[in-house]
Amino acid sequence: MIPNVSVIIPTYNRWPMVGAAVASVLAQSYRDFELIVVDDGSTDGTSTELIQFGSQLRYFRQERSGVSAARNVGVRQSCGRLIAFLDSDDLWQPDKLKIQVHFMKNSPEVQICQTDEVWFRHGVRVNPRIKHRKPSGDIFERSLDLCLVSPSAVMLTREVFDRSGGFDESLPVCEDYDLWLRIARDYPVPLIEQPLVVKHGGHTDQLSHSLWGMDRYRLIALQKLLRAGIAGAQRAEVLRVLHNKVAVLVQGARKRGKVADAERYLAILSEFAGEIGNVGERVPQFRGVQRLPCADAQPLA
Repeated sequence: MIPNVSVIIPTYNRWPMVGAAVASVLAQSYRDFELIVVDDGSTDGTSTELIQFGSQLRYFRQERSGVSAARNVGVRQSCGRLIAFLDSDDLWQPDKLKIQVHFMKNSPEVQICQTDEVWFRHGVRVNPRIKHRKPSGDIFERSLDLCLVSPSAVMLTREVFDRSGGFDESLPVCEDYDLWLRIARDYPVPLIEQPLVVKHGGHTDQLSHSLWGMDRYRLIALQKLLRAGIAGAQRAEVLRVLHNKVAVLVQGARKRGKVADAERYLAILSEFAGEIGNVGERVPQFRGVQRLPCADAQPLA
């Protein structure tokens, strides 16, 4: 029998954390789901340890290819109409799936939703800053500055995931920022305000700690949106945020004496220089943004 929900957990050297994540899925009050764990080349004995769960999960192993590839493999191996992701260092509250499935069933126009969450850092509960609080509905503009969708909190239809093209496997980080922007461009993302996800942070193997300058990868996501032909007010907002992020990165690179890095960032901006030069006259939100000198808006030799 085909399950209604496919739950995908990617993992890499996260035992015993992934064991706790799996247990939180198996403890769900809603039972019409399949659980798929994709091991991204772990060397810590994860595969051996997961044997204890037997047929309660389907296990796939791949050579180290990154979290995006692991999630995409999980989706390809799954068959549920609805898809839910859980990061291997997070946990679900027991009614997470039941509440989201009920919400989706009673809102047939909704293609994707997320829940609120509780944050722990180094084992201590912390409150998210105002800028991290999740919006609801049309979240596109708010999500341009930083990612406001948590993979562990999302449920979406397979149709929308397939139509979006899935996670970009070329991005080592910010792959979620990239995907949720592509989806939020076209679909509202309602928020279920109950904190049904427990997020654990502060450990050294978090992807956000592995690479400096996360905005370097957010620039790639913004470029993709512009090249794909995003239009109107959404395009103006993407251009505004692209300009601001490039300006910050250029300033930082110059302070560190990284001239070549500054040139690369300016080359990104120069691709859309004509639009950025005019958008301030059309869109009030763009007025007053500090502009880079025109001479700097071209790739430097």
